[in-house]
Amino acid sequence: AQLAEALVGADIAVEVLFLQDHGSHPLKQRLSTAGIKWSVLSGTLTSLLRRLKKDRPTILHTHGYKSGILGRVAARLQGIAVASTYHAGEIGRGRMSAYDFIDCWTGFLAHSRIAVSQAIAERIPSEAMVIDNFVRLPSSPSTGDQIAFVGRLSEEKAPDLFVELAARLPKEQFHIYGDGPMRDSLMDGAPANVIFHGVQAEMESVWPRIGLLIMPSRHEGLPMAALEAMSHGIPVAASAVGGLPNLIAEQQNGYLYRVGDLDALENCIRAWRSNAETRSFLSANALNTIETRFSPRAVLPKILDQYRQAAAA
Repeated sequence: AQLAEALVGADIAVEVLFLQDHGSHPLKQRLSTAGIKWSVLSGTLTSLLRRLKKDRPTILHTHGYKSGILGRVAARLQGIAVASTYHAGEIGRGRMSAYDFIDCWTGFLAHSRIAVSQAIAERIPSEAMVIDNFVRLPSSPSTGDQIAFVGRLSEEKAPDLFVELAARLPKEQFHIYGDGPMRDSLMDGAPANVIFHGVQAEMESVWPRIGLLIMPSRHEGLPMAALEAMSHGIPVAASAVGGLPNLIAEQQNGYLYRVGDLDALENCIRAWRSNAETRSFLSANALNTIETRFSPRAVLPKILDQYRQAAAA
């Protein structure tokens, strides 16, 4: 959505294709609200081939395992330039692990490969350009004070560590925004100071309530939740994985700690909560980080350059 909106802002025609219909999705509503054209395919290579043959786009930009694999094959068969962005910091298990392997090893079919962190780029056998994710800046920063987790409730995101942290600080309230396979087990074992809000249709009304975002992830790429939080002036306390150390400067715009180090994370929260001047300092620096390095103005020219190289290949 961020990329589509930025491209439209640069007077570039865009259509978003959902490879398969998974039902109601916040992205569909966001695209519609922004006036960006989107449509849904049947999930097959044939449906994508037909669509590319009909529309003949200048470039196909793929995101995600299955879309990347099928998109590169379809674009090559139709003689269309293709760029692929690799987002996932975790390899996954079972079928997801197989998808990741095929996705990486078929990267050579793309005319341009983009990775959102150096760690992801190193997993791709073909050369990939590291280009950061980006977000637009909202009209006003958050003034909230919630301690929050935002994201999928799955092992790689480590919401279990967030719940364990809450048990250590019973006088604080901890807010979880999101859903996933770990939801039931988390709710069964969570202390009373953890509030589960579930999936949010949109986050724009939620960010103003949050004062500190906790990202205890075991694996990451460059998570959009961290960028969106910082664009609202919300500092992030995150484990030092994936592209997060490239985003967060310790005690400058947020906090970094080793994966699973709850003692360090607890200290971060105490430091953030105890000093209003520190909170203001971190918030201002978080906003500045996004504006100068992770905004459409800073990142879109790099993506457009990759498009030009792919189209000329």
